[in-house]
Amino acid sequence: MTFDDEDLNRAFLALGDQTRRQIIVRLSAGPATVNELAEPFKMSVQGISKHIQVLEQAHLVTRTREAQRRPVHLNPALLAELTGWIDRYRLLAEQKYNRLDAVLRSQSAPRG
Repeated sequence: MTFDDEDLNRAFLALGDQTRRQIIVRLSAGPATVNELAEPFKMSVQGISKHIQVLEQAHLVTRTREAQRRPVHLNPALLAELTGWIDRYRLLAEQKYNRLDAVLRSQSAPRG
């Protein structure tokens, strides 16, 4: 699956909420049902379901059907895409800081 800028925008917006980030953290350990995801929160199952819907619309999670269960799964492909996007800009920033460090070192080196 290829993700575009709109997918990235939805994903970053969805991750802007602490509850949804905590759901992602929980799902990183493996799939879970809505009831299982709701357990640690002081929120109704319906409230957690709404958070899961936002994560689904952002393609961060998917749901499957296993008999009577409907587990929620993390979408590692989009997480990898988000990580790659962040890493590109992190590396660019690090390169700029490394160049600045080199300039500062050269200016503070004793001249003689």
